Amino acid sequence: MDTNTRKPVEVVAALIWDRGRFLICRRPAHKARGLLWEFAGGKVEPGETHRQALIRECREELAVTVHPGDVFFETMHVYPDITVHLTLFRAAITEGTPQMLEHADLRWITPAEIPGYAFCPADTGILARLRGLPG
Repeated sequence: MDTNTRKPVEVVAALIWDRGRFLICRRPAHKARGLLWEFAGGKVEPGETHRQALIRECREELAVTVHPGDVFFETMHVYPDITVHLTLFRAAITEGTPQMLEHADLRWITPAEIPGYAFCPADTGILARLRGLPG
């Protein structure tokens, strides 16, 4: 199917702050975009709202319960293998401590540290906005 006509996959992610730093996750080497950094989250399953999907994904990936807040950023990105409509929510951890259940690494970084990490291309606009904000 032509990448311009492919139906986008709905993806949600969490912007989780703690003391001026936000959480990033490194994709496993064996997955698409392996070893690139991203925000915790994943695909919205049929019948789920975006917020329900974010809560489920954070439980599955990080073993935490989050409370999704407002939308921080929305973007569409076309990769060679998939087109994603990414919605990044501000989110707060209400229970648990992040654990690496699915990722190769987890880090808490400041906006100033963003250039030191190779992120998934879909996150480019998010990262630019974060760099323009105080932590």
